[in-house]
Amino acid sequence: FYLVALPYPFTPPAGSLFVWWIIIPLMGTYGNAEIAAMSEQEIFSNYARMIGIGGIAMAGVIGIVKSWPIIRQAVGLASRELKGGAKADERPVRWQWDISMKHVVAFIALALIAVLAFFWFGVIHNWWQALVAWIVVTVIAFLFTTVAANAIAIVGSNPVSGMTLMTLIIASAIFVAIGLSGTSGIVASMVIGGVVCTALSMAGGFVTDLKVGYWLGTTPKKQEQWKFLGTLVSAATVGGVILVLNQVYGFDPDAPGSLVAPQANAMAKVIEPLMMGGDTPWILYMTGVILALLLNWLGVPVLAFCLGMFIPLSLNTPLLIGGAVAHFVSHSSKNPRPNAA
Repeated sequence: FYLVALPYPFTPPAGSLFVWWIIIPLMGTYGNAEIAAMSEQEIFSNYARMIGIGGIAMAGVIGIVKSWPIIRQAVGLASRELKGGAKADERPVRWQWDISMKHVVAFIALALIAVLAFFWFGVIHNWWQALVAWIVVTVIAFLFTTVAANAIAIVGSNPVSGMTLMTLIIASAIFVAIGLSGTSGIVASMVIGGVVCTALSMAGGFVTDLKVGYWLGTTPKKQEQWKFLGTLVSAATVGGVILVLNQVYGFDPDAPGSLVAPQANAMAKVIEPLMMGGDTPWILYMTGVILALLLNWLGVPVLAFCLGMFIPLSLNTPLLIGGAVAHFVSHSSKNPRPNAA
């Protein structure tokens, strides 16, 4: 957090303070009897946090719109490299070498084919519904990874949970529209959320690796090669461990002796109303959307603020302290050279 420059370290805590000092007291005072009987933490988890989810989703849309020229430029560079690559006299310096785009596209195609086969044979067992799920994953992962990478670059935090929850909501709404609901729909949505969550986590971690590698003067191509190898090894290892834990202990929160999976169970509770025909807090989501639009109009960093609304204040405080320390150190000398360092 020391590396995050001002004013961004103040924005996520401001979002948390807005939730805890304004939203939660208002809900506890003017809400119905059920909300008034809840503790502050319960109001945050069940209601106020949903406003942050809507804000993160809208911040993602705003980020995609603002980043569209960069996305278009990256796609253009990739297409030009696929057509012929750079000339000999245009070869970049060593710290700008990357894996060939032809290899990247080939691996992406293989991964997408594997995901489609997994959805069809392992999860949904219906070609049309599996194809729709595959399209949803492809589009959302492509767009949201840009937001995740941008968040890591700016504030150092990746809003994986918020964007995964928004993915679950979008996927659940689409599944209900095509006739996939109930328990099978929840399982399918959770699997899709897991795929997108993994893509977002990998994007954030990859950007962090490349950023640190750039500071150290490494070759991106070497980083990318070992990162892909590590991804394959970790996917096989973690997946196998989760399967073994599920067989031995299970993750059912109501079963005695099972392992606790609070984040996964909370996400399942969010989409359960959609799949089971209950009430979905669309008003809270739309409140977050409107708040995000107002923040963008006022010039406030939307993603950082809404991320602070979603993340507990205890996790945002180190960001504020780190930014303050960095600001003090960078202004502690009258000599501009050590301050700039």
